[in-house]
Amino acid sequence: MARLVKVGDINELTPGQGKLVQVDGQDIALFNVNGTYYAMGAVCPHEEGPLHEGEVDGDTIICPWHSYDFNVKTGECSVDSELRVTTYVVKTEGKDLLIEVA
Repeated sequence: MARLVKVGDINELTPGQGKLVQVDGQDIALFNVNGTYYAMGAVCPHEEGPLHEGEVDGDTIICPWHSYDFNVKTGECSVDSELRVTTYVVKTEGKDLLIEVA
């Protein structure tokens, strides 16, 4: 059954900013995309770049190492359709940011 895990506060991320969080020992990249929060696996499947350091461009995150981009909603890569990152549901409760994990 899915559960919600607090990973931060809405004031920690300005629009366009990402950060690395850990849930159950797993690295997850958390982003503020124009006031909406998204989370995905923190490691680029191309060559393990740090996605949380990537540039936010619309609804995509661009890996800082080789510019592979991933949709924050689906985890799909437009550069290589065989690559994908896991996405997570993010919820807010008051000022708390929560990620839904299984």
